[in-house]
Amino acid sequence: MAVIRNRGDFQYQAIVRRRGYEEQTRTFTTKKEAQAWAINIESEMVRGVFVSRVEAERTMLCEVIERYIHEVCPKHKGCYSETLRLRALARHPLGRRFMATLKPLDFARYRDERLKIRMPGTVQRELALFSAVIEVGRREWGLNITNPLSMVSKPTVKNERNRRLSPNEETLLMIEFDKDTRDANGQLAAGGVRNIWIKPLVLVALETAMRRGELLSLRWENIDLAKQVAFLPDTKNGDSRSVPLSRAAVALLQGLPRSIDGRVFATSADAVKKPFSRAVKRAGLLDFHFHDTRHEATTRLGRKLPNIIELARVTGHRDVNMLKRYYNITAEELALKIG
Repeated sequence: MAVIRNRGDFQYQAIVRRRGYEEQTRTFTTKKEAQAWAINIESEMVRGVFVSRVEAERTMLCEVIERYIHEVCPKHKGCYSETLRLRALARHPLGRRFMATLKPLDFARYRDERLKIRMPGTVQRELALFSAVIEVGRREWGLNITNPLSMVSKPTVKNERNRRLSPNEETLLMIEFDKDTRDANGQLAAGGVRNIWIKPLVLVALETAMRRGELLSLRWENIDLAKQVAFLPDTKNGDSRSVPLSRAAVALLQGLPRSIDGRVFATSADAVKKPFSRAVKRAGLLDFHFHDTRHEATTRLGRKLPNIIELARVTGHRDVNMLKRYYNITAEELALKIG
């Protein structure tokens, strides 16, 4: 049965008790609103369709995001970057909204606002993160709401890249990696790359089509130079894979200094990112990213491995159709093959 209590000026507490259900309470500013709510709750209980929304009504989105960061993110490979993105989302005004009040319109407006200042791919990833957080809260943490993102259109993303590295561009880039960073007095000079690992990292990437993260995770214990094979215990798609090494790649690895911690490239992604970008800019290369070395290497390997299954085995693509995004042979190169 329902009970309405007057708890002061403009405060009416509705309490609904029924066998087999937890007690439901809610406070309103008028008695009429309290009565209407109580009648609706009792009706749902009688019909057996009642679902408590208490948790969703008193939990804010930022609180769910914080719990997701602590309980779910550590299970993901990209935990660090994912956490940074989630904390930024939690600071948005939507983060201060109660879960039960979130509507598709809220996220549609968020999408439209963000598209004015961010690329579609970025906005799509942000919406996907919001959706992932809400789904976990909905399915596992007792937040009985529908996912508003399921009814929001996602931005169309057209970000397939076909950037290749010409021989001249490669020469210019390697010159930047080779520059001496000290002047005649032994003082550090402007420009140049002080991280000694960047040049061999890029060269090995161009020989093997390995991702930056895969290269940085390489350990000497997993490399057999005699058999020309590098073993990757854990890759982006969750599988292990063995990567064949060309003679040029073997020579590059043999010339590297050995780090006492067992890593092949004793550096980090952050220590590579900025120096690489600056060297690219000084070399005069336009719109060239580290991941483009994977496109270039895949295309080069495709000349030696015309069998697409063999090529996919080297690059680690489980879906051969995805390999098409990385095999960017030009029309001029195809013309030479035709003869």
